[in-house]
Amino acid sequence: MSTTKMFTFPDLRKKKFVAGLLLLSFLVIGIGSSFFWVQEPVSAAASETTSQQAVKPDEAPGDLNNSAEVEAFVNKEMKSSMDLFKIPGAVISIVKDNKLLFAQGYGHSNIEKNVPIDPETSLFRIASTTKLFTWTAVMQLVEQGKLDLDTDVNKYLKTVKIPDTYKQPITLRHLLTHTAGFEEGGVGYQITTDPKKLPVSISDTLSKHMLARIRPPGEKVSYSNYGASLAGLIVEEVSGVPYDDYIQKNIFEPLDMKYATVKEPIPASLDPYKVLGYASENGSFVSKPPTFEGGFRPAGSGSVSALDMAHFMMAHLNEGRYENKQILKPETAKLMHSTAFQFDKRLPGIDLGFFELNVNGHRLISHGGADTLFSTELYLVPDKQIGIFVSYSGGDGGVAAEGMLQAFFDHYFPAPEVKLPPMPANIAEIIGKYAGSYKFTRRNYSDIDKFYGFMTEMNISISDNKLAIGQGEEQMLYVPIGQDLFQQVGGPHQIGFRTNASGEVTEMMFDFLTFLPLERAHLIDETKFWFPLLGSSIVLFIVGLIGFAFRIRAVNKMEAPQKRAAWLSAATAVWGLITCILIVTFIMNMDTLERLSHISISVKLVLVMPIIFVGLTVAMILSAIMAWRDKYWNVFMRVYYTLVVLAAMALSLFFYHWNLLGWQFG
Repeated sequence: MSTTKMFTFPDLRKKKFVAGLLLLSFLVIGIGSSFFWVQEPVSAAASETTSQQAVKPDEAPGDLNNSAEVEAFVNKEMKSSMDLFKIPGAVISIVKDNKLLFAQGYGHSNIEKNVPIDPETSLFRIASTTKLFTWTAVMQLVEQGKLDLDTDVNKYLKTVKIPDTYKQPITLRHLLTHTAGFEEGGVGYQITTDPKKLPVSISDTLSKHMLARIRPPGEKVSYSNYGASLAGLIVEEVSGVPYDDYIQKNIFEPLDMKYATVKEPIPASLDPYKVLGYASENGSFVSKPPTFEGGFRPAGSGSVSALDMAHFMMAHLNEGRYENKQILKPETAKLMHSTAFQFDKRLPGIDLGFFELNVNGHRLISHGGADTLFSTELYLVPDKQIGIFVSYSGGDGGVAAEGMLQAFFDHYFPAPEVKLPPMPANIAEIIGKYAGSYKFTRRNYSDIDKFYGFMTEMNISISDNKLAIGQGEEQMLYVPIGQDLFQQVGGPHQIGFRTNASGEVTEMMFDFLTFLPLERAHLIDETKFWFPLLGSSIVLFIVGLIGFAFRIRAVNKMEAPQKRAAWLSAATAVWGLITCILIVTFIMNMDTLERLSHISISVKLVLVMPIIFVGLTVAMILSAIMAWRDKYWNVFMRVYYTLVVLAAMALSLFFYHWNLLGWQFG
């Protein structure tokens, strides 16, 4: 019997960096510092060993047919990660060859009442993993002939109509592959914590918060909650059955999923089994109110037990069949699991609802989800007939899930050693064009949501003739292994790039983020453009105010037009500085829950300030024209006055570009 080796979460800071990307993909808008938001650092005592050394070359892989060995291995991994990442509750279920291989709960569903996690009955919020139910429902109606993957969705929609922004219509295939071309949105309305606001109509929600079409369908991937919700509405309107009831009748009941629901709030009969979400505060876990998707529930309202998800995994691995019930025909299941869109033929792609991964040389199809309290991942390995479902009720669950998957494969299916090719002599010339700033295709253009993407960018630099991403201990290095393809140094991941006809780099994609590619950022969207401009403006305002304070007596002795101009400059500087401080305090620093659940009165009041500032800026422009025409002061003073005007114009442009002028709510 092979020995069990506990995974030590090697290269932990890099794993945290990678998992942060994964978590970001399930949140509507990410907000970061120089790269993404910075999570609290974990213990620096993490192992320096690479993940590919979890099983030593002279050790035999683990034996999945040995149930005792599997139990010992998984228990150690789960308990280790929960302790390390401060997770109060977790659950896992693993299936193989159409049978349950292992299932176990860890920690508590209710700490205050000392209720342990039960894999059979404990309902975890699975967030975006719910989409797999929605996509399965769509494919059921496709095989019944009620839907066609390549027909304009407007043919099926009765209460919502998608505008014909482009000549190409959006189809269900586009929705299932996240290539419909919608922008992303959600600030103020994506979720709620108030059960009194439920139930909410899917149709009314999608009509009220319709997102703009920003690119032709089928062109690029951009993960979309709106698109998934639209698919759920189509299921509802074509079948004639409410979405919640359809999923219950056509998926949960045939699969004997007794502890599963997409209803919000959880039905009274299942409420005793819900798992509470916790946040870590002052060294202890504090329960937080659950979030609800409302009209976006086809994209993320599911609450399910691990054993019930095992049934769902077995059905998908067994050609749509669980025991004696068939929820999909074999050919439909095969189609659903086949690659439907690829960024690069050499990298994992997107199936009809599933995302592909390559782990230690094996093809996985997967889907995950995360909200403010829960993190979930579902992985299927078709060639090994294995399914893994894992969910966490707090802490760094995204990091734990990624580590658990890699540990599992390293132990049972270790990867061959990755040998990097020799670097060409002109390596510096080859890789130089890839350096720069990139923005996620999943972002907003039309509403205040755009502002939350201001600092969410990825900077790729060159370090020792390698592409470098991140900084310090989290830095990852990549070397070229093919045309527009790079391999991680000391790690398993790859990056692919796209170029245009002129050879200019236009897009990039991580092999573990097939649903979230990035585009080369335009200069006006980059922080390196705005930070110097904003910094210079603030310095000019402050210096101007200091000068005004020292010369206030002289100012008050000036002629009326000159005195008004000087006071206007001071007022504009003060108003601009206060506006910047309040924008950061009340808008930039809103946490995810606050940002996506409501727009507070304070935010609305703060957004009045940029409008007033623009008015002051216009007045200053006119005042500057008069100052030069009528020769106010000396030339130096007029030049400085003009510089302050330009600073005000720069700040006004910032407010305009990032949708901070007025109440631009979706």
